[in-house]
Amino acid sequence: MADTNSKDFLIGTLIGGIAGACAALLLAPKSGSELRTDITDSTKSATTRTSDFTSTAYDKGSQWASTAKEKSSTIAKSVSENSNEFYDRVKSAASDAAGNVKSDSEKTADELADELTEELEHADSEQSSKIKSEVEKLQSDLNNNKPSN
Repeated sequence: MADTNSKDFLIGTLIGGIAGACAALLLAPKSGSELRTDITDSTKSATTRTSDFTSTAYDKGSQWASTAKEKSSTIAKSVSENSNEFYDRVKSAASDAAGNVKSDSEKTADELADELTEELEHADSEQSSKIKSEVEKLQSDLNNNKPSN
C-alpha cells in the first residue's frame, strides 16, 4: 500500500512539473524594454482616466451643491414668509382681544384664539407637506444624478 502511494505521488509530481514548465514557457514575460513601454503606456492611461473622473466628480458635486443651496433658500424663504404671516395674525388677534373689539359676528377672545389655533395647525400641516415634498424631490434628483435647475 505504501508502494502505491509513493508511485502516485511521483506520477503527480512529474505531471505537475510538466504542466508548470509548459505554463512558464507560454506565459513568459516580454523583453525588458517592451515591458517598460507597456507599463508606461498603462500608467499614462490610468492617469488620464483618473484626471477625467476627478473633474467629472468635481463638476457634479458643484452642481449638486448649487441645487441644494437653491432648494434650501427657497424653502427658507417660504417658511419665513409663512411665519411672518402667522405672526401678523396672532398680533391682530391679540390686539382685538386686548381692545375688546368685537367682530361682525361678536366673537369672544377665546373663540378668536381657537380659530387662530385651527388655522395655524392647518397651515402648519400644509407647510410641512410642502417642505417634505421639496426635500423628497431634491433627494430623488440627487439619487438619479440629475440635479434640477
